[in-house]
Amino acid sequence: MHEKDARRLHEETLVIDAHNDSIVALIRRGNLRLDGAQRPDDAEREGAVAYLRQYIRPLGERIQLDIGKMRQGGLNAAFFAVDCTRPWGNHLLYLMDALGYFFREVEEFGADILIAHSASDIERAHAENKLAAILAVENSDALEKSPHVLPLLHRLGVRAMTLTHSTRSWAGDGCEVEGGSGLTGFGRRLVEQLNELGIVVDVSHLNEPGFWDVVKMTDAPFMATHSCCRALCEHPRNLRDEQLKALAEKGGVVGITFVPFFISSTEATLAGLLDHIEHAVSVAGIDHVGLGSDFDGGGDLLTDATQLPEITAGLAARNYTEADIRKILGGNQLRLLRQIIG
Repeated sequence: MHEKDARRLHEETLVIDAHNDSIVALIRRGNLRLDGAQRPDDAEREGAVAYLRQYIRPLGERIQLDIGKMRQGGLNAAFFAVDCTRPWGNHLLYLMDALGYFFREVEEFGADILIAHSASDIERAHAENKLAAILAVENSDALEKSPHVLPLLHRLGVRAMTLTHSTRSWAGDGCEVEGGSGLTGFGRRLVEQLNELGIVVDVSHLNEPGFWDVVKMTDAPFMATHSCCRALCEHPRNLRDEQLKALAEKGGVVGITFVPFFISSTEATLAGLLDHIEHAVSVAGIDHVGLGSDFDGGGDLLTDATQLPEITAGLAARNYTEADIRKILGGNQLRLLRQIIG
């Protein structure tokens, strides 16, 4: 496939990114607007995220994902996650502050973007030349161990939850906890509640015992929204082949991430990222692999969302068919979302 044909294919395809940290990144750079612009006075109006995490100065620099970059890179829909790990003792406040900021931005830029509550919302947005945001919570500590918070978050539009971060949480141990165990009682009940509500269970950051607990008990497909392959890079955030196979058997999807040190322990390249996609396809199958950039959270292999067409060109150069490229770019995630969130 010629490069021109690959660009056409990218522009015509529904492209979905399974993970970014752009909400918090926009706030920490001075409460930037969703178009990446700076409001004259917003850096003086600190909320909980800005207070607890502080602004990154100089303000306004180096945002990987905003409305303009999404459009330029042909990114039609993305999981906008709020990582609630670091604000100890203030997890829920931090989440609500971030969501409140994002709702304000979506309202202002309603002609460009909407919050998707269902897969049909994503398709409708695409048909109307709008972008779609799928709200996600990274680290269930945001629930403060309450069974009553999650239904409220679902009403607000949250449709995915990463069970843990890499550390120990109330739901279970993350992938970097030495000698960690599986899901706690709270974590097991949480998986059941996520299934009941129709919220995607995300196992990125979860350790191996916890992963296998999810496999045993979940009724629905699940995702690893931003992970790579352990066979190619020995990092605890990456999935072993046995995990990729189990995820596929459940109907799940792995979003291959752009974090350099998950791609290679020496030098990460675009070819290396494509190798991870190719390995995941060979192990899990073409129906179970997607993209999970981790833009604005460490996904620095690509400069920003404008470079996403390079992945399509790279897959085309490796002789993937148009149908298979469409699956990787977004079709597999859309299928999973139809099944889980409706």
